[in-house]
Amino acid sequence: MSLQDIFNVAISSLFLGYSLFLMCGYIFIGLYSIGELKKYLRKNSFTNYRLLANSAEAPKISIIAPAYNEGANIIENVRSLMSIYYSNLEIIIVNDGSKDDSLEKLINSYELYKAEFFVNEQIPTKSVRGVYKSRNSIYSKLLVVDKENGGKADALNVGINVSRNDYIVCIDVDCILEQDAILKLVKPFLETNKFRVIATGGVVRIANSCEVVDGRLVKVHLPKQLLPRLQTLEYIRAFLLGRMAWSRLGGLMLISGAFGAFDKEIAIKCGGYNHKTVGEDMELVVRMRRYMEENRIPYRVSFIPDPLCWTEAPSTFQILGRQRNRWTRGTIETLKMHKVMFFNPKYHLMGMLSYPYWFAFEFLAPIIEFVGFIYFNLFILFGEVNVKFALSLLLMVYSFGVLYSVFGILMEVRTYNQYKDRKDTLKLLLATLIEPLILHSFGVWHAIMGNIDLLRKKSSWGEMTRAGFSTPKKK
Repeated sequence: MSLQDIFNVAISSLFLGYSLFLMCGYIFIGLYSIGELKKYLRKNSFTNYRLLANSAEAPKISIIAPAYNEGANIIENVRSLMSIYYSNLEIIIVNDGSKDDSLEKLINSYELYKAEFFVNEQIPTKSVRGVYKSRNSIYSKLLVVDKENGGKADALNVGINVSRNDYIVCIDVDCILEQDAILKLVKPFLETNKFRVIATGGVVRIANSCEVVDGRLVKVHLPKQLLPRLQTLEYIRAFLLGRMAWSRLGGLMLISGAFGAFDKEIAIKCGGYNHKTVGEDMELVVRMRRYMEENRIPYRVSFIPDPLCWTEAPSTFQILGRQRNRWTRGTIETLKMHKVMFFNPKYHLMGMLSYPYWFAFEFLAPIIEFVGFIYFNLFILFGEVNVKFALSLLLMVYSFGVLYSVFGILMEVRTYNQYKDRKDTLKLLLATLIEPLILHSFGVWHAIMGNIDLLRKKSSWGEMTRAGFSTPKKK
C-alpha cells in the first residue's frame, strides 16, 4: 500500500469515526430525554397552577421585551403579554430606537404618557429617552421604555435596570405566549431548597400559519411554506430531545433568547447581557453558570418541555441565512470568552462535558462536514473514491438523520401533539426526507459564512423582516 493510499484511508477513517461518534451522541441524547419527559409529565399532572397564579406569595416577575422596528406585530404582541394568567407581573417593552412607528402605535393603543421615573442604572446602557405609563388602569402592568439604539443586549439591560421584581423573563417581542406560560416557567424556582435555580427555559414553537386573535394563539397549523415547516421539525428535535436531555444531565448551556427566566440578582452580579456578542442569550447563561461554579454555590438551570412560546420563523432563505450566520458567530464568541472552562475539572460537568460537546459538535461539526464535502469532491476529481464505501457512508448518515427526526416527531405525538390533524403529521414525516438535504445543508453553508464573518469582525445582527401573524377572516 502506497503512502497516498495510507493517507486516504486515514482521512476516510477519521471522517467515519467522527460521524459515528456524533451519531452515538445523538442516540444518547434522544434516549436520555425520554426519562426526563416522563418525569416532568408525571409531576405536572399533580400541579394546580390556579393556586400559584392567584397566590400573593408567587414569585414577582418582570417580563422584558426588546422591540426594534416591530410595528407589524407590536400591538398584537403586547396584547398577548397582557393576557398572561399571572398576578405578580409587570410588562416592560423596551423600544430600542426603532425607526418605524412602533412607539407611536404603542402610545395610541395603550393611552401612554411620559412619566417621571427613576432608572437605577446597575448595568451601564445607552441613554433612556423616556419611560411611559398608561392613563388607563386596565394597562397598569405595562411600562414602555424608549431608548437610544444599542442592540438587543443593551435593550435587555435597560429592562433589567427598570424592573422592580426579583425574577426577569426575557422574551422576543414578536413571540406569542400561552396564557399559563409564566406559571410553568417560574415553577422550578419554587421546587427546591438544595439548589438555587438561576435560569429556566421553555419550548419555542413555530407560529407561521397559526391563527392569532387579539394577541392569543387560537388555532395551531403546520406552516404552509416549506422553510418554516422544516424549521418546525428542527425545533422539535432541538427542544424536545436535545435540551430536555441536557437539563436532566445538569449541563444545559443555552436558554433561548426568545423566552427565558432568570434570577435577577445573579444576572446583575454577572454584569447583565454582553453587548459585545450577537449570542447574548447563550453567553449570559454560561457566565451565570461560571459565576456559580467559581463561587461554589449549588445551582441549577432548568428546562420546561411544555410548548410555552410561539414565534415567527424566517420564511425566506435570505432572512434564515442571516439568522444562522448570527447563531454561529454567537456560539463561537461565547466559547472563546469562556475557553478557560474547556476540560477544566474546576467547572465540573460544565467544563468536562457541556463545553467540549459544544466545541466538538456545534462549533467544529459544520467545519468538518464542509471540509469533508470538499475532500470528497477532490477524491472524485482524481478518481480516488471507493464508490461503494462513499455511498454507504452517505446513506448511513442520511438515514440516521431521517430516523432521528422521525423519533422527534414520535415524541411530540406521544406528549403534546400540537399538530392534531393527521395530514400535518404526515407532512412532518415527509419533511424528514428533505430536511437533511435543504435546511441542514443550508445551515452548514451559513455556519461557514458565520466563521468567515467572525474573522472579518462582523458584529451586526442583520435585518430580520417579519410578515406578521395570520388572523382568521371574519365571516
